[in-house]
Amino acid sequence: MTELRITAVTSSYGRGERVLDGVDLTVGAGELAAVLGPSGCGKTTLLRVIAGFVAPDSGEVALGERIVSGPGVHVPPERRGVGIVAQEGALFPHLSVARNVAFGLTGAKRAERAARTAEMLELVGLGAYGDRMPHELSGGQQQRVALARALAPRPALVLLDEPFSALDSALRAGLRSDVRAALRTAGATAVLVTHDQEEALSTADRVAVVRDGRIAQCGTPEELYHRPADPWVASFVGDAVLLAGTADAGTATTALGAVRVGAGASGEGTVVLRPEQLRLHPVNEAAEATEAADATPTAHGQITEVRFHGHDALFLLEVPDAGRVTVRSSDAPAFRPGDRVAVSIAGAGTFHRS
Repeated sequence: MTELRITAVTSSYGRGERVLDGVDLTVGAGELAAVLGPSGCGKTTLLRVIAGFVAPDSGEVALGERIVSGPGVHVPPERRGVGIVAQEGALFPHLSVARNVAFGLTGAKRAERAARTAEMLELVGLGAYGDRMPHELSGGQQQRVALARALAPRPALVLLDEPFSALDSALRAGLRSDVRAALRTAGATAVLVTHDQEEALSTADRVAVVRDGRIAQCGTPEELYHRPADPWVASFVGDAVLLAGTADAGTATTALGAVRVGAGASGEGTVVLRPEQLRLHPVNEAAEATEAADATPTAHGQITEVRFHGHDALFLLEVPDAGRVTVRSSDAPAFRPGDRVAVSIAGAGTFHRS
């Protein structure tokens, strides 16, 4: 297993437009890290720098103790020991599944190639498919073969370039789990490049969120979701409720009421909550009249849209002074667009000072 270290890497287009701007990233040996970001943020360029297809303007890339890119050093892609799984597998159409997997094992004896090929096909659940041709496989099976081919030469690092993007949603979830399991069994260090937040959070040990050529935040999926570095990261990594607020002594005052935040929070800023932290309650005229005299009123709003997802539903509502607010619930009453509701908050939020 090999550690990947990227230090102060910059890269620009030919006209001088900077794509990567001082990127630092460490992927531990045996870890699966996701590089997550919107289109045009630089994540694909970062993958190409790691693979050796692009030489960075400055900075250093190291695999273990071996520097593969740096001042005066640029190891070509074929000598880096890096396996790549592309978006659509990119299998050789004229070669059988077994010969595709064995393609990178040119230095091994025939018996060793055959044994390693069989081992890799078993690893990805395609042990009986060696004699088939790529066109006889489904899209998901082709991606499994591509992974087996990438792992066969025992690379120092595996790069996965949005490998599930061409698959339907039902197939993606199962294949992500299988690929993760195969990488763990092989003990491979891997980097997954994706723009899919769910994919990154559910698959990776560590997620690096890229914005405008920089790492905006890097941490475990739990850290990114529950403790985002700023409101932009919070909104990009899952749904977020952003509320203007004033914090003092661990509590922020917002249009939805008081929210617990970090003990050191103070001043004007933005409170971040997740939609599942909000609760909806029926409202009737008597409750509204009683609440009007209360010193700490519950916020009220009107539902404008309901998006049913089976396991839960998203309720979009307009709340005075808060604007549009999103609530996720799996057990909310059968509210409909136009209903007035009361909103309460469960748990703590994060506070980001202006």
